[in-house]
Formats: sequence, C-alpha cells, structure tokens
Amino acid sequence: MRKLWIITFETYLRQIKSWSFLILVLAPFAMLALTFGVGYLSGTSSQAGNRIAVIADQPSVRKQFVQQNKDDVKASITTVAAAKKAVKADQIAGYLILRQDAQRATATYRGGQSLDSSLKTQVDTFLMQQQQQLNVVNAKLSVAQVKALQQAPQLKQIVHKKTGNAKLARLISFWIMVFMVYMILITYSSITASEIASEKGTKIMEIIFSSTTASKYFLGKILGVLLVILTQLVVYIIGGWASYLAAQRAAFSKDIVANNQDLIGKVLHNILSINLLYLFLGVILYTILSAFSGALVAKAEDAPKAAQPATYLSMIAFFATFPFQNNADALTAKILSYVPFFSSYFMPLRIIDESVSNWEIAGSLVLLLASIFCLIRYVSGIYEGLMLQTDDTSFWKRFRRGVRYQ
Repeated sequence: MRKLWIITFETYLRQIKSWSFLILVLAPFAMLALTFGVGYLSGTSSQAGNRIAVIADQPSVRKQFVQQNKDDVKASITTVAAAKKAVKADQIAGYLILRQDAQRATATYRGGQSLDSSLKTQVDTFLMQQQQQLNVVNAKLSVAQVKALQQAPQLKQIVHKKTGNAKLARLISFWIMVFMVYMILITYSSITASEIASEKGTKIMEIIFSSTTASKYFLGKILGVLLVILTQLVVYIIGGWASYLAAQRAAFSKDIVANNQDLIGKVLHNILSINLLYLFLGVILYTILSAFSGALVAKAEDAPKAAQPATYLSMIAFFATFPFQNNADALTAKILSYVPFFSSYFMPLRIIDESVSNWEIAGSLVLLLASIFCLIRYVSGIYEGLMLQTDDTSFWKRFRRGVRYQ
C-alpha cells in the first residue's frame, strides 16, 4: 500500500509543479481578471464622461434627485458657472437645471451631448413624481381621494418551467457543462497518455516492475492524475465563487449581477450538483482509456499520438450532444445517457432539462461505476505486458495483442 501512495503522490506532485498545469488552472482566472479590468476601466471612464451636474432652485429637490441617481450625478457641482466650466473641461457631459413653482415642475438640460437614454428615463420619472405631488396639493383632495390616487397596479408573473428564464438558464448550463467536460477530458486524456507512453520501452520499467506489481503502479498513476483533476476542480470552484462575490461588489457589474440573480442562481444550481460527479467519473473513465492507449504505443517517441483514441471518442460524444440541447427527451439521448463514455455528457443534459428521475440517475451512475471498476481491473491486469511490449508493429496489431494478453 505504501508503494501505491508513493507512486500516486510522485505523479501528482510532478504534474502540479509543471508549467502546463499552472497555465491550465490560471488561464480562466487571467481571462476573468482581464475582463474585470477592461470592464472597470471602461465603466469608470464612461461613468466619468456621462455624469451630469444638477442645479435646482430648491435644495430639497436637488438632494432628492441626487440620492436617487447618485451614480450619474457629480454632486460636488452646485452652480451653473461651475457646471459650464466642467463641461468645457470634459469633466461632465452636461448639466440639468430643475425648477419648481406652485404649479409645475420643469427641467432644462444643457450639454455637449444628449442625455443617456436610461438617465433621460430617470429624469422623466422624477419630474412626473414631483408634478404628481404638486397636482395633489393644488387639487386639495381629501385623504380618501389621495389614497385612491396612490393605488398602485399589480403585476403577476407566471413563468413556465421550460420557457423564458428557465429555458435560458438550462441553455447556459448546458454549454458551460458540456464545454467544461470536453476541455477537461481532452486535456487530461492527453496528459495521461503522454505520462504512460513516455515510459514505454525504458529499462526503468523493468526495475519498477521487479519491486512492485504492475497493477499497483498503474493504479498509482491513475490516482495521481485524478488528484490533479480534483485539485483543478476545487481551484475552479473556489476561484469561481470568489469571482462571483467580486462581481457582486464591483461598481460596473453589481447591477448586472443583481438584475440577473435568479438566472445566475439557476445556472449555479445546475452546475454545482450531481453533474460534477458525472464530470469526475467521466474523466476517470477517459483517463483509464488514455492510459491503456499510452501503453499500446511502440515507443516513447509516439507519446503525442497516444491520446488519439480517447480524444476522438470524446469529440464524438461532445458533438453528439448538440442536436439534443433543446430535445433531451429524445430516445437517442435517453439511451446514450446510460452508455459509458457518453453518459458523462448526456445524463447532465437530461438532469439540467429536469426530464430524468432519481432512479434513472442512480442506474446510470451504477453502470458508469461498474465500467470504471471493470476497466481498471482489466487494464491493470495486462499492464505489465503492454508496457514491456516494444514491437514496432501497427497500432491495431498491438491493440489486439494487448486485449488478448493475460
């Protein structure tokens, strides 16, 4: 057992110390940081350029408007002279003069460019509120009449399960999940196959197999790669959650996050669920296949070709999901959600669509786990013969010989 863990942690440490792993893990966060940086700079510059000054003959009216629109108003400018000077210096887009007498509320905007459409809507809404207050006062209405005028309309939303926001959440979840499964499978299939193939035909293998069993060595290699994958998933989850919290607080993105909270919550629920288990188990299955392919190459120089079987199979499964992104109830999708090597793509698709029962999920998981166990048992049993086989024959001949090896 001790030798198994030595092989496991040696494989794990060698992989996480490599530049390729660091780039693989940090690349998404570098892209997020770049996006946040560009968004912050563009948001800051656009906010500074589109802000306006507000001048009013009644301080209480100005204070109310500034409180309602503080992100769009440069509150430090309170006079027309200062506002004109700021416009010439391109510090603000323009200035708004609010006037209110006993009969009417008016506003005059002056600037080098038109009011932003959203800000114009806010100004119109503010003026309407002020005018309504004046109208109520001038009409000398009773308390009951004022209450009747203040009666607000009621909006009810009835969202169907598979339409509208829920449909968009499922579509976003589908693409994130499928691409995440595909990229991790492709990456680690290549890493595992190269890891195994690079040792093919070397004298060191004979020494290793004389001190430990081939099955333990193979299992240690697989466990080491799986620990690397698990590390990457944990980093992604923690980093993704931190990025989400940062987006909630950033000035240029907090409104977007707040307005789409329901959509984001549904997407996160679809991803951070049993779908992650399918992703992990699928990676295990493809990793074992990649190790088997890596052991089949003739010599270490063929390591780049070793991942091709697993890569092609993953590509077939990946592209096969596309026609079913809006049709998860199709018979083909149901069948493939139970087929190992395909279920890691198709069962999450059905789970996201909410068209599968818990019993069906359990059955698919049992088949997937059984396939992993059987494949590990079989490949570990023939691993020594595969690694010591160095005949420079065709791939298919080596494959047939490997399958028949006992």
